[in-house]
Amino acid sequence: MLLGERLQSGDVVLLMGELGAGKTTFVRGLAQGTGSRADVASPTFQLVRVYPGRVQLAHVDLYRVESSAELRDLGLEELADGGAVVVEWGDRLAVDGAARIHIEHLGGDRRLIRTEHDLGH
Repeated sequence: MLLGERLQSGDVVLLMGELGAGKTTFVRGLAQGTGSRADVASPTFQLVRVYPGRVQLAHVDLYRVESSAELRDLGLEELADGGAVVVEWGDRLAVDGAARIHIEHLGGDRRLIRTEHDLGH
């Protein structure tokens, strides 16, 4: 939730972790931190969901994206222009200046969360 409070327009957060690691749950906390009251759900079949808040949060899921053409069609740059973007399965992207967050399921309700880059603000 604290990261969500710090998100600004143009920020990109790439989430990595195995299926069931807790990526969507992490996004719920980000959305709450932006002040959104939206019901956050995995966008696996929609690819992108957008949640209003202090800063708009675009929630992208690349699990079913198979080609670079599909990645281009998502319009990530336009989404970042309109607010912050968080990407599940973010290891499929290379975005300069993005925060990279690894979520590892340790069993039960325990997770190990590692960051590779702080957004710097």
